[in-house]
Amino acid sequence: MKKIYIPAVIAVSLIVGYCIAIFIFSSRISGESLSVSDKYNQVENLIISSYVDSVDVNHLEEIAIISMLDTLDPHSAYISKSELKETDELIRGNFEGIGVQYRIEKDTVFVVNTIPGGPSEKAGICAGDRIVTIDDEPATGINITNTEVQKRLKGPKGTKVNVGIVRLGIKEVLHYNITRNFIPSKSVDIAYMVNDSLGYIKISSFTMTTGPEFKSALKDLLEDGMKSLILDLRNNGGGLLSASVEVASEFLEDGSLIVYTEGFHKERQDIYSFSDGRFKDGPLVVLVDETSASASEIVAGAIQDHDRGIIAGRRTFGKGLVQEQFDLPDSSAVRLTVSRYHTPSGRCIQRSYSGGKNEYMYDFMQRYISGELVSADSIRPIDTTEKYFTARGRVVFGGGGIDPDKFIPISTFKDNEYYYQLLNKSILFRFAFDYTDKNREMLKNAYPDVTSFLNNFNVSQMMMRDIIEEGRKNDIPFDNGSYIKSEKEMKLLIKAYIGRNLYDDKAFYPVYNLFDEDVQEAIKIIQQPL
Repeated sequence: MKKIYIPAVIAVSLIVGYCIAIFIFSSRISGESLSVSDKYNQVENLIISSYVDSVDVNHLEEIAIISMLDTLDPHSAYISKSELKETDELIRGNFEGIGVQYRIEKDTVFVVNTIPGGPSEKAGICAGDRIVTIDDEPATGINITNTEVQKRLKGPKGTKVNVGIVRLGIKEVLHYNITRNFIPSKSVDIAYMVNDSLGYIKISSFTMTTGPEFKSALKDLLEDGMKSLILDLRNNGGGLLSASVEVASEFLEDGSLIVYTEGFHKERQDIYSFSDGRFKDGPLVVLVDETSASASEIVAGAIQDHDRGIIAGRRTFGKGLVQEQFDLPDSSAVRLTVSRYHTPSGRCIQRSYSGGKNEYMYDFMQRYISGELVSADSIRPIDTTEKYFTARGRVVFGGGGIDPDKFIPISTFKDNEYYYQLLNKSILFRFAFDYTDKNREMLKNAYPDVTSFLNNFNVSQMMMRDIIEEGRKNDIPFDNGSYIKSEKEMKLLIKAYIGRNLYDDKAFYPVYNLFDEDVQEAIKIIQQPL
C-alpha cells in the first residue's frame, strides 16, 4: 500500500474546499462556472504557490488519479512505473536475475535450488548454499526480507552481481561474480501421471508462456498413455485472456465459443477455439476454489457450458471484468475496465461489487463465516430468475463466479490439532529443510533421481521422534491420539518437503497429492464420472 504523507492528505482535503470557493467566487463575479479541469488546475496552482509546506506535486497528482479510479470498480487501477515493470515480468513469464530459488530461514538466505541453465547454475552455485553477502554488503540478520533480497539479486540482463556463499564443509566464504540474464518462470507447476491412465496438470497463472507449456505437458502425458485428466486451477488468480483460450481450446472442438466480452463502449466480441483439441474426449475434472479467478474462470466456464468435463471444488472468485492498459507518458499506466467476460451460455462471470471495494475484497471471509466453504447447502442464494443452459440443456446460474458441478468442502482440520500446531509453527517444514541440508549428499547418492526418491524414500520413526522432541521445545505438548490420526499425513508432508528440496516440484506434488483432499476426491470423480 502506498504511504500518503500528512501534507499530501491535507492538500487533497483542501482541493474540495478550494473547488467550492473558486466555483462560488467565479460565479458571483462573472456569472460563469469553471470546468472541472480548470478547477483542478487552479487548485493545484494555489497549493504550489500558497500552501504552508512544500508539496510533491507528482505524488499529489498520483493520489488524485488513484482516488478517481477507486470510484469505478475494484479492478481499475493506476500502476506506477516500478509496479508496471514487475507486472509485465509476471505476464511475460520471465524476469531478469541470477536464477535461484531461495528461502529465508533462521535469518539466513538458503539456496533451495538453482534454475536449470540459469546464471547461478552455470557459475557453480549449489542447492544448500547460504547467501551471506550481495555486492559485498551483508545479506543476513533479523532484518533481511524477501523484498530486499529480490531487489538486490534482480537486475537488467548483462549486469553483474557479486554473491558471497557459505557452503557446508568449506571454511572460507566463496565469491561468485554472476552475470544476470533472462530467467524463465513456469506457469505450469507440474504435469505427471497419477497412475497408468490418469494425468494431473497444475497451472498457477496464465502468462505468455502458459499455452506452449501446457501443450507440451499435455503431449507428454498423452504419449505416456493418459486417458483421463485432472486440471488443477486452484489458487490461480488468472492472467492473460489469450492464454486461457489456448488452454481451453485443447479440450474443445474447432470453432467452439470459449468466451465473449461486451461493454458500454465495446461491441460484443466472440472468441472461439482455433483448432480441434488434443484432449477433446477423455474424462476431465477441473479443480477450482474461491481463489480461482479471471482466466481460470474462463477455462472452467467454457468446459462447464460445453459439458466437456466436471468442475469440482468450490465457487470461484467471480472476477469477470476486462481491463485494457493505457500507457502514460512517464512510463506509468492506467489499467481501465472496458468490458465484461461472459461464458458461452451467456453468464457474466463478474460478481457484484455494489457493497464497495472492501466488502468485495473480503468476500472470502464472508464465505467462510456463512459456511459456504464447508457445506454445499450454504452456497450463496442463486437468482433462479436468470437461467442459462449448457450444451446438453443442463441449467446453470449466473450471479458471479462458477459454481462447481461437484462440491468439495475446504478441509477444517478439526481432528488434527497436534498436527496443525506443528504445521503452523513451521516445525515440519524446518525439520525437512534441516534434514535435507545435513544429508544432501547421502540423499542424492541413495536416490539419484526423482523416480527412485518417490519409490524408495520413507520417513523413519527416528525422524518422527526428532519432530516430536522439536515440538516440545516449541511448547507443543505431545498428543498421542492426535498424532496417531495424522501420522500418515505428517510423514507424507515431510517426504514432500524433502523431495522439493532435492528435486523441486517434480518430487513434491506426486507425494503431496496423496493426502490433498481435493485431488483425492477428483480421482474418485474421474473413476465414477457423471
